[in-house]
Amino acid sequence: MSRRTKIIAIANQKGGVGKTTTVVNLAAALSARRRTVLVVDLDPQAHATLGLGLEKTVGGSMYPVLLGDKPIADVIQPTKWNNLNVIPSEVDLAGAELDFGMREDRLVMIREALAPVKESGAFDYILLDCPPSLGIVMTSSLVAADGVLIPIQAEFLAMDGLALITSSINRIRAGANPSLELNGIVFTMVNAQAKLAQDVMEEVRKHFTDRVYETLIPRNVRVSEAPSTGTPVVFLDPRSRGAEAYKAFAWEFMAKNPTRYDIPSPAAASAAATAPAEANAAEASASAPAASTPVSDATAQTPSSAEPPVLTQAQKDA
Repeated sequence: MSRRTKIIAIANQKGGVGKTTTVVNLAAALSARRRTVLVVDLDPQAHATLGLGLEKTVGGSMYPVLLGDKPIADVIQPTKWNNLNVIPSEVDLAGAELDFGMREDRLVMIREALAPVKESGAFDYILLDCPPSLGIVMTSSLVAADGVLIPIQAEFLAMDGLALITSSINRIRAGANPSLELNGIVFTMVNAQAKLAQDVMEEVRKHFTDRVYETLIPRNVRVSEAPSTGTPVVFLDPRSRGAEAYKAFAWEFMAKNPTRYDIPSPAAASAAATAPAEANAAEASASAPAASTPVSDATAQTPSSAEPPVLTQAQKDA
């Protein structure tokens, strides 16, 4: 049976909510579970690019793809971890609002650019790291996505940001992307002991019920330190509280968003998440640099741009 690629936009119009940290560590944790992941960094700050150990490179982002100057296969870059690939960002993306504002296809330009990748079946998940503003890039990202994952903090002002992004989702669903779903809401940087945090989480769960992920991402020093090393915390310090939370979140995310016929049920995923031996073995394999010798299709790192990922038959058959 073939892989069903899911495009998930990670978005919130309010900055500082752990959006990019969630993109980086969710992608890393999924790759450790032998799911192939493409992170598309659409934020000109390029924090997801840097957090995954790559540098900003002029002409190496979605920008020339959207201009029609490059095929998308040319900008997909491997990371040093198996199954995890990136389309980096660059400063030029900051000019997208002006450059693409008058284009008739501006709403669908990212969807059309990603179509060859999605159709190739090379990846289980394509995660879009959206900029923290409802401009053309973010709107076009939501039009391209199957679902939207919203990271929020358990703070009063987060409620305003949540209202804005859900309103945007509803507008896009009513127009350019009727199939767009609210994939879920995940609480980040949580201080579970704070009364305000508990009140906010209770209020959000009351309104969004099963759309709220059970996993809570706590405040954790190691999560904050990881970006400076260019290594996701799930690989840098897999036993830290933040890493354990993101690994648990990845299991929950996979169960909710299956892309293969062998995806575990939520019960199986929960049981597997408590199996240290299996989990540690998977992390050890994934956190090691990609092997230079061929490995099985199930665990193979997507090849470098010399042999574009969207064109390899092995991954199409995976």
